[in-house]
Amino acid sequence: MAILKIARMGHPVLNRPADAVADPTAPEIARLVKDMMDTLDDAQGAGLAAPQVHVPLRVVIFSAPYEDDSAPYEDDDGASQAVPLTVLINPEIELLGDQRSEGWEACLSVPGLTGLVARWETIRYRGLALDGQTIERQATGFHARVVQHECDHLDGIVYPMRMINMAQLMFCEERRHYIRSGAADEEEEPLSEDP
Repeated sequence: MAILKIARMGHPVLNRPADAVADPTAPEIARLVKDMMDTLDDAQGAGLAAPQVHVPLRVVIFSAPYEDDSAPYEDDDGASQAVPLTVLINPEIELLGDQRSEGWEACLSVPGLTGLVARWETIRYRGLALDGQTIERQATGFHARVVQHECDHLDGIVYPMRMINMAQLMFCEERRHYIRSGAADEEEEPLSEDP
């Protein structure tokens, strides 16, 4: 088990596009993914991109809980379920529709802060698994948000760069206080690391 050091906003590895993975089945990619899983588990996050652990490669991992309002994932039998921990190598995102929605995001590379970010509501993504097989899914809700957030890291983007109103960037504790005080509508909670 290896828990890797997480790069924080401002580190050069987070500011550049990541390199494509030549061979997703290579042993070093399997080791990287295992270490990323250990790191994500330790941090209790929703997702992690390789640049966040100082490796400038196009690899992301994520999971998403089942949400009644978003039908996040349909298995081979067409049943909605939580999105299992997924490894995507060299992912690509296709935007579906023109609807965007705002949601609170946080990030392991931007510790202690949360911000309101507009993301596309519906996407299709594809990439390779560790065995080289193609993964392709349509996603909505939190599922779509976490994929977009993680894939942004592969292009040198951290979520504050996507924010429209920087007045909506705040410390997580302040936002919790704001909600507890009743000064805010009950909105979705920030992504716990990502997003």
